[in-house]
Amino acid sequence: MTTIAVLGNGRVGGNLATALTRAGHEVTAVGRTPGAAAAAARTARIVINATPGTGSLERFVALREELRGKILIDVSNATVDGPDGLPGDLIHPDSSLAEQLQETLPGTHVVKTLNTMLFPVMTAPAALAQAPDAFLSGDHPQAKQAVRELLVDLGWREEWITDLGGIRTARATEAAILFVPHVIRSSGFAPFAISIAR
Repeated sequence: MTTIAVLGNGRVGGNLATALTRAGHEVTAVGRTPGAAAAAARTARIVINATPGTGSLERFVALREELRGKILIDVSNATVDGPDGLPGDLIHPDSSLAEQLQETLPGTHVVKTLNTMLFPVMTAPAALAQAPDAFLSGDHPQAKQAVRELLVDLGWREEWITDLGGIRTARATEAAILFVPHVIRSSGFAPFAISIAR
């Protein structure tokens, strides 16, 4: 059992909080209530960024002390909205949100994962017709191992989890969000994940 704070209680955060609670973890999910994020982060071992990527950096910089020594799982993608509200251009085209978080939070172990799929797949990967991939990016092997174990608790098989390497590799998975609006416009809002065929 791990103490987890999910920051962001929309579709992504709510889905993750429910599934992790069902898996036996002690989970606190918070939205924008003043002081709630700091209180939740202070008592958690693992914090999940399920906030909109456009404002994530500012929100988490404000929690620098509360996040010191913690694992921060970043599942967000930082994009500007397109004209139809779907993801548009990347906010950090020559970097990534995860890299920016790690740089500004040097005392925190940032791990990027679960950002290459629609949110229902995060907690129900076996529901897809083909095996999906979950990618890990991060500079801290022990933090990535802890996140890998959480993914298994969410229904991810070990062979579906690929460690891409350091946090710099997150710029590749974050760029994959550029596929998403085109797939949705073409095929509708059906669950899917970007995977590597082997």
